[in-house]
Amino acid sequence: MSASLLTQIVLACLLGGLLSVAGAALVMFGLPRKWLGFTVSFSTGLLLATATLHLLPEALESGLTPREVFPLLLGGILAFFMLEKYALWRHAHAGTDPDAHQGDVQCDDHTHGHHHHGVAGSQGETLSILVGDGFHNFTDGLLIAAAFLADPALGWGTTLAIIAHEVPQEAGDFAILLAAGWKRGRALLWNGVSSLTAVAGGIIGYFAFESARDWVPYILTITAASFLYIAIADLMPRLKRETKSVGWHGLLLAAGIALVVFGSGGHSH
Repeated sequence: MSASLLTQIVLACLLGGLLSVAGAALVMFGLPRKWLGFTVSFSTGLLLATATLHLLPEALESGLTPREVFPLLLGGILAFFMLEKYALWRHAHAGTDPDAHQGDVQCDDHTHGHHHHGVAGSQGETLSILVGDGFHNFTDGLLIAAAFLADPALGWGTTLAIIAHEVPQEAGDFAILLAAGWKRGRALLWNGVSSLTAVAGGIIGYFAFESARDWVPYILTITAASFLYIAIADLMPRLKRETKSVGWHGLLLAAGIALVVFGSGGHSH
């Protein structure tokens, strides 16, 4: 059973990394750019529903009390804000907007870091993108492992949510690397390599949490905090700026929630 669980974790981490890179590449290199906005809507629904309907209830059912879960949730959200603010946790989710600064298009959104001109051409900037992405994917692997140790169904649901929110982020990384003068093949290769750090995170997480299962509910709560932070701080502000296809965005957001609600068959214990 343990070997089977580890196999599922490794497979989920591989799929989570490679499918998100492939999806971002399709959006950047082939599909209409509006599809990226649609993935943001779908991702928002998935992240919100997975955090509030799966991860937090699982943490509570695993033995934590509300007085333990919700202070940890608050602390996690604040911690992700501070880490992102100082560019330690992620190279600014909201700062990698692939719709901005493409081909001399004037940007009217000044809430992000303007990475695409000047600085993006330096080796230090592109290296920081790949290192930050690798660390972020490694963290995703840890979170996937904790979710699988709680329940394999929860693990696959968490993997799906991670894939969905990684597509816009990976597309943003592609945009920065291309703006820095990288060829498409090179950008795709190195984004794929950085995505494989999720596998290392999943394997390390499996062995670390397997020997200390009491930590799993706490990790699930932190995962919920990261999902809520990404959805509310990064993705929903993008949706607020959408002025076209509003009905489709609302429908896809609802579809993301519905997939979590009905795709798990109730996810009851």
